Amino acid sequence: MGLIPGFGGTQRLPRLIGKNMAKELIFTARMITVEDAKELGLVNRICPHESLMEEVGNVAASIAAKGKVAIRAAKQAINSGMEVDLATGCKIEKDAFALCMASEDAKEGTSAFLEKRKAAFKGGLKG
Repeated sequence: MGLIPGFGGTQRLPRLIGKNMAKELIFTARMITVEDAKELGLVNRICPHESLMEEVGNVAASIAAKGKVAIRAAKQAINSGMEVDLATGCKIEKDAFALCMASEDAKEGTSAFLEKRKAAFKGGLKG
């Protein structure tokens, strides 16, 4: 078509799959299969259409069973860290880790691990 990807496509794709592979896909305009997308890390998993909602529900349930403070902190650290240099990203991570360490979930998670039982996370911060 004589165009380049718009809406940030030339910026987002290299960040997702690496500069060289992004260049190849953009320069050749090659369509990729779902298997290629999984191999490149553009999708996490492949499942039949009929089991999509069950698969999504299983992943969501797995995430929901984890410490809410930690999930929130990890999400923020990943999202913010991708926008800055590595040193700044590590500082963001350090601050997020400290926040998690101050949570009741960290105490519960550590105890559950040592006692070889399933953790019962509540999502709260200490005092």
